[in-house]
Amino acid sequence: MKKQLLTLFLICVGCSVQAQFNNEAIFNRIRPTDSLSKELHFNFYNFNYVRNYEYSNAFHDGYTLYGTQIEPQLVYYANPNLAITTGAYLRKDFGNNGLYDVNLLFNVKYHKRNLTLVFGSLEGNIQHGYIEPIYDFERKITTPIEYGTQLLIDRKKFKLDSWIAWQKMIYKGDPAKEEIVGGLNTESTIMERGRWKITIPAQFLAYHQGGQIDIQKETPISTLFNGATGIKIHKAIGNNIKEIFTDNYIAVYKDFSPTKRRAYQGGFGLWLNAGMDTKWGSLVASYWKGNNFLTIKGMPLYQSVSENLYENGFKQSSRSILAIRYVYQKELVPNLYLDVRFEPHVDLGNSDNNLQFNHSLFLTYKEDFRLFKRKK
Repeated sequence: MKKQLLTLFLICVGCSVQAQFNNEAIFNRIRPTDSLSKELHFNFYNFNYVRNYEYSNAFHDGYTLYGTQIEPQLVYYANPNLAITTGAYLRKDFGNNGLYDVNLLFNVKYHKRNLTLVFGSLEGNIQHGYIEPIYDFERKITTPIEYGTQLLIDRKKFKLDSWIAWQKMIYKGDPAKEEIVGGLNTESTIMERGRWKITIPAQFLAYHQGGQIDIQKETPISTLFNGATGIKIHKAIGNNIKEIFTDNYIAVYKDFSPTKRRAYQGGFGLWLNAGMDTKWGSLVASYWKGNNFLTIKGMPLYQSVSENLYENGFKQSSRSILAIRYVYQKELVPNLYLDVRFEPHVDLGNSDNNLQFNHSLFLTYKEDFRLFKRKK
């Protein structure tokens, strides 16, 4: 099985595909626009999920996430450049009584030409566009809400997402440290000719745990860094095969904490991907080679130190993961989107590298309703 998967991987590399699946249908972007002014809208977003990990390894627990998320929001378009939203986030896990999580949603968005400024609940989570070793797709289910400030630039040849989110604030005398996370993700087009497109991505994520007004002075300050850069090569084909591509990154980890408490103070990884988008879905072959790599918010599978329930703290400095990932996406009816994923992998660094997999089913409904328009 290992040889067969490796052969398939090499074939896919030879024909060239992308590191991240297209998640646009799952996003819920609310932006000011020239056509809207002095209008009140009701935005309804519903994300239904089944994500199952058939895992039995030392780095990623096996479990199932099954439930639904609802985000009803009122949106006031004050003028073509300004939108103010308020609403709620509700998560219901099936098999569990009551609601698992409830949060207030509120933000102010300024948008002009290619620039968007967000203050409040961010266009965050998987919308940031990080690679999976740095930002786990599962966080769309488990921790989807980020509060802070965000600057977005969307030009033809340059895209930027710069943001900071307050994960845990503290008041004077609190028995906890404050926690802040932030990052930057850019992509620059260096060549676009005919059906070919080459871009250079660069991204980083930073985490800080500290503060001066808590009463836990014995807890050391922590400052962690993850970053990645590489090259993406895409070629449009058309017809049954829409596009072929290869997206390749080198990722780094660094512990900048004054007091070193973690097993590794620095590490790196290679994240190599190749695949194709077709009328029958997208297929991606992915290879991860990590060394002493720790992640702030990435998928635990790619780490060198385990966070598993029964293997917590287990170390393996060198990690080698080979995965073949498939996704099928379709708009079933207007505003209702189906997303089915199957992602098997083998751990090449273990002698018992048996085939393991996770699979997902997502159903997303989103629609915007105009309630009224104020006469000028």
